[in-house]
Amino acid sequence: MNFKKLLLIPILSAALCQQALAERVQIDKVVATVNEGVVLQSEVDQIVNRVKEQAKQQGTELPSDKVLSIQATDRLVDQVLILQLANRMGLEISDAHLDQTLANIAKEQGGTIADLRRSIEASGESYQAYREELRKEITMNQVKRGAVDRRVYISPQEVDNLNKILAEQSGQSEEYDIGHILIKVDSKANPEEIAEARERAEKVIEFLNEGREFKRIAIASSGGANALDGGQLGWMGINEMPTLFAEAIKGKKKDEIVGPLRSGAGFHIVKVQDVRGREVVETVEVRSRHILLKPSIILSEEKARDMLAGFVKDLREGKADFAELAKEHSEDPGSALKGGEYDWTDPSTYVPAFRDTLMGLEKDQISEPFRSTFGWHIVQLLDKRVADKTEQAKLNRAHQLLFRRKFKEESFKWMREMREQAHIQVIESQ
Repeated sequence: MNFKKLLLIPILSAALCQQALAERVQIDKVVATVNEGVVLQSEVDQIVNRVKEQAKQQGTELPSDKVLSIQATDRLVDQVLILQLANRMGLEISDAHLDQTLANIAKEQGGTIADLRRSIEASGESYQAYREELRKEITMNQVKRGAVDRRVYISPQEVDNLNKILAEQSGQSEEYDIGHILIKVDSKANPEEIAEARERAEKVIEFLNEGREFKRIAIASSGGANALDGGQLGWMGINEMPTLFAEAIKGKKKDEIVGPLRSGAGFHIVKVQDVRGREVVETVEVRSRHILLKPSIILSEEKARDMLAGFVKDLREGKADFAELAKEHSEDPGSALKGGEYDWTDPSTYVPAFRDTLMGLEKDQISEPFRSTFGWHIVQLLDKRVADKTEQAKLNRAHQLLFRRKFKEESFKWMREMREQAHIQVIESQ
């Protein structure tokens, strides 16, 4: 037997293993250190490849691979810093929270979680990897939102100023279909004659408010040039109207009666017969009440869900009172003392899981237990109405525009501060 050959076998095997290990290390080398964390080449490559694939599908021209790698590394450094902060905060996204988010994503795409999984795997990606990437994304969004939100301050004056600017811009496209009645007053009229004309004008307004036909009253009562046309002035913008009309009519709604407006010619009565070029926002508002349980070390996800399921059973059987259960058990400090009740609210302000569950209920119906980002809930729809929120929508839009701008500015500052306080080393490739 050749003992030399036998001795060489383990030596060669060890050498080959070391070579393979070295190749793996080389393939997945560290490209940056971030405090106690690292950024790996494979993570950089994954982002670069994804960007290239998207660019290929969209026909977009990209810079060099080196530039893409630098940008990908930069993004990953930020990601590591935020996840390290989340770890120090003890922030964890539970599987139940993740599953609820996945269900919402699938629902928005018109399918189920199973459909979403098939779609992801059909594209060549790992569903498990997708789940964990989503968990990271949710974590980072929560950390970022919590840190940056409190740095953003928007004064009521800022909102009011921007709203006026936006109103002037949109007002230029608004047009009004105007009906006009003039109760004439002679230029030499005495006070009694003026008072009599005002009285007639107010009587005309009274008739119109009772629903009398505008054109008929205009033909019978108006001393204006368009009296025989039923007082019809037609469509006109604010800038086309007499100043007296424009100031009184701007912002008025369809079918509103304006007047009497005094001028040298007499008393004017104007009806806004229609409006076009204006965004009218009508919103469904809901009154509801809910009970919230927050899972913890003491209260597990399953126990919270089962407790609420028990509440639902007792409520439906008439063995319990919703308000009393909310006061005793709900962990929502804003509503618990009110028996879990929320006043009239636009449901779009709620988190998706709460909003979608609530909007799927009939009046007085109680939901099954469901999970949101805050914990486990049951909710009851008390009432529903349609409200005109045009003015509030304008203010909200102005606030959102200001918030987005300031949030971006503060996010950049916050991230820069995070980097300045961290120990970051990018390892240049040889």
